[in-house]
Amino acid sequence: MKKYMLMHKSIPVADIELDEATCVISAVGHVYSEDHVPVGIPVKKGLINRAALNEWWKGRAIPASRVGIRNALEELHLSTTQKLLEKCLGLSLSDQYWICPADSGIEWSQVNFFEHSFSEDVGNILFGQGSASDPMSLMSPDNTSDGWLKKKWKIIDGKRCLIKGGSGATQQEPYNEVLAGSIMKRLGIPHVEYSLLVEDDYPYSVCEDFITSKTDLISAWYLMKTMKKSNHVSVYQHYLDCCNAYGIPGIKESLDRMMVLDYLIVNEDRHQNNFGVIRNAETLEYMGAAPIFDSGTSLWFDKPTMMIDARAKVGCKPFKNDHEEQIKLVTSFDWLDLNTLYGIDEELRELVRGSLFIDEKRCDALCRALRNRVDMLTDIVNTKRTGYAADDCHGDVKEDIPYSN
Repeated sequence: MKKYMLMHKSIPVADIELDEATCVISAVGHVYSEDHVPVGIPVKKGLINRAALNEWWKGRAIPASRVGIRNALEELHLSTTQKLLEKCLGLSLSDQYWICPADSGIEWSQVNFFEHSFSEDVGNILFGQGSASDPMSLMSPDNTSDGWLKKKWKIIDGKRCLIKGGSGATQQEPYNEVLAGSIMKRLGIPHVEYSLLVEDDYPYSVCEDFITSKTDLISAWYLMKTMKKSNHVSVYQHYLDCCNAYGIPGIKESLDRMMVLDYLIVNEDRHQNNFGVIRNAETLEYMGAAPIFDSGTSLWFDKPTMMIDARAKVGCKPFKNDHEEQIKLVTSFDWLDLNTLYGIDEELRELVRGSLFIDEKRCDALCRALRNRVDMLTDIVNTKRTGYAADDCHGDVKEDIPYSN
């Protein structure tokens, strides 16, 4: 067993032990600060739920589904991604949690990735480029990056940036990230800005880290674990209830904007770990919703060209499994000016121009379907506004009532 102290920046949280073979948390000892225990991890009578803490800990590791991870582990001579997690002390560029070896005297200010450079060896291996250093350094935020797409962190002009690839025959996700950012910019939706990088003919999206050394990203998944959900309460309402319990401002408005974006781009994978809120890591004050990020699994990214159709049924998350149903949860469209999206299809056409993966036929189909999605949302907005007007004529108008829950 290896003894560590779970830390939140410079604040001791709890004593833990890691199993040497598996790197799972085998024991949880004294709890120093219940307030700084990771959000959503139960603490009862001063004891942390070890199973829940282990789930959180294992969730920090690269998922086994990551493209190329098996070959990378072989090259790194490691059996699991959990081993990588321990090698970087659990440090991340998404929050301020880490593990400090017992009696080592190591301080957060000496090792965190926000203020110090880090190795690119793991990221390069994940990208199939091999390591440039000998011996390799495993001190990297790439060890705690989530998701199944190929990705790596890199310091560019002093900024921590995430470089992420695409998948399959179309490699479409990077283009989708950039387009989603353009749509949100036109609509005035707070978002993470993505740019396009092409290397060896392959496209990658690049974005700057929106978390700083003073903040934590708290996913919706863990925020919703802070309260027990009753069977009669929808997932949407439960998330609102959890946010309201912590006094987090502007959540309903942020969800309106997220669901509008996801309807327009037909996002298939807005799961509960790629949206959430930002918290001050020092005061523990919740600052509000995180800007929208990670929108690449959209625009029929993995569908054959012949299946690209604005009205085709595709998967939907996180509150409904159908976009036509989820858009009904939007409480207000008063902020939305769809006229700002004029010409967005031509922007998409220009964005993918020269791609070796998206031919002219697919480009035409994507542009046509995107235009139709804008038209479909316009019809929904007009219908809802007309409905309000009709109610008003009968003297029974109710502000901002969703279609359903």
